[in-house]
Amino acid sequence: MTAPLPLDALHARLPSPLVEVTDDRLARHGVQLLLKRDDLLHPRIPGNKWRKLRLNLRAAAESGHHTLLTFGGAYSNHLRATAAAGRLLGFATIGVVRGAELADRPLNASLAQAAEDGMRLHFIDRSTYRRKTDPDVIADLERRFGRCYLVPEGGSNAAAAAGCADLGRELGGVADVVTVACGTGGTLAGLAAGLDRGTQCAIGFPVLKGGGFLDGEIQRLQHAAFGGRRGDWRLDTRFHCGGYARTTPELRAFADEFAERHGLAPDLTYVAKMLYGTYALAEEGRFAPGTRVAAVITG
Repeated sequence: MTAPLPLDALHARLPSPLVEVTDDRLARHGVQLLLKRDDLLHPRIPGNKWRKLRLNLRAAAESGHHTLLTFGGAYSNHLRATAAAGRLLGFATIGVVRGAELADRPLNASLAQAAEDGMRLHFIDRSTYRRKTDPDVIADLERRFGRCYLVPEGGSNAAAAAGCADLGRELGGVADVVTVACGTGGTLAGLAAGLDRGTQCAIGFPVLKGGGFLDGEIQRLQHAAFGGRRGDWRLDTRFHCGGYARTTPELRAFADEFAERHGLAPDLTYVAKMLYGTYALAEEGRFAPGTRVAAVITG
């Protein structure tokens, strides 16, 4: 098998653009909103996916791996991004998908795109998927697929957190508060570590119901990547809108209005929930007048 290409093949637009938004709903509370357009970093591997995969891909290449194996649900952006990166760099890719029943159904658009980029999809039952980090499950996958570089669900590990620290550094001195959606916590773990100590803070909005467990996961990732808790950060778990990939009429109405006002249609799974929470905090008076808030558009 041909060795993967150098990581430079994944050219990205760095730093990602920062765009000011004028909105009277925020202005009346004295809040300035900036959009950190990480969705524009790369045409195939947007935003936090590029940042989280970058150092993992380097580690895979440096350790002589030719195949990436990772995990995700049926609509996983991470699976699509890993497949695209593999195709661009010359890695074979395997996606372990939650839900054995999906093997007998037509592929949805997300999985179809991953497959088109060469990802081999392996569907497992939900019980086994919950044990995906257990040694016996990993051993079975290695017996089936051979030597692989394992990337965790959502790409979140110490390498991912270290890669996302650059996001915080790019925002140094330009915002007082940074808001971001949270799925597995890796982006917030790195982002917070890269912010200016003592003058900036980050707020994460979990998109899963019961997302408070991410507090411990983010601390674990920061310990693994940086040796301890880093940065001023917290979670607000109120804006999951029913759970992962769930929506409410209020969220959809907010997203439609935001798109009409600002020409950006936020995805309902992640970005819309983060923006909805950011606006709600402003309405609640949680930001002092004059606060500059940078909202990360992860894509």
